[in-house]
Amino acid sequence: MIEFSTSGGTATIALNRPGARNALNLEMCEALLEAAQKISSDESVRIVFVRGNGPAFCAGADLNERKGKGEDWIRARRASAFAAYEAIEALPMPCIALVHGAVIGSGVEIAAACDFIVATPDASFRTPEAQRGTVGATQRLPRVLGKRLAKDLMFTGRALTASEAKEARLVARIVDDLDTAKAEIAESILKAVPLAIRLAKRSIDRGIELDPKGARQAEIEAIEEQLALGQWMGKS
Repeated sequence: MIEFSTSGGTATIALNRPGARNALNLEMCEALLEAAQKISSDESVRIVFVRGNGPAFCAGADLNERKGKGEDWIRARRASAFAAYEAIEALPMPCIALVHGAVIGSGVEIAAACDFIVATPDASFRTPEAQRGTVGATQRLPRVLGKRLAKDLMFTGRALTASEAKEARLVARIVDDLDTAKAEIAESILKAVPLAIRLAKRSIDRGIELDPKGARQAEIEAIEEQLALGQWMGKS
């Protein structure tokens, strides 16, 4: 359901149900959570990439697996998805989504849980949950796009093209070849000081949820941690 590999400080998680356009099911949720937990505790991993095999990054939740299921199963399935998204979001090292083709519903959640998104020109982003009669993808996207555009996408089910998503700041880069972009990004990040990268990620993620004073304190705490560990620029 997913492919997971590590090499030279880089971990790659690939959604691997190409015949179903990587529609997310319970087994995949559990596998994503397990992979993220394994990566989080592996100090040799310095960068993570999340991508999809086949014609799409992720076509959303697998609606077929819900047929005949009761309320308890639905609740448990949702909890499993939330746990997977949150584990990806909580990774201490940079995590980059490499997306192509359809990025729908759960696919948007997975991509938005990463630190930034690199997309091919054919990528498109949709959150049609309300159109389908359910609730989901209501939290991360408004924080990135703003609530008005997020509501437009949710209420109407329309798609953002890759260029529109970049203009709206959901996508950081549009590239013709994901493998080339992956290699270039990995090379840049692997050159950096691992502790500085992790502290920078933590400070940004904490600070964005705080007022300016609290955000400044989050950065000061990161600086103090770096000094305490004896790792700062210019130290002989």
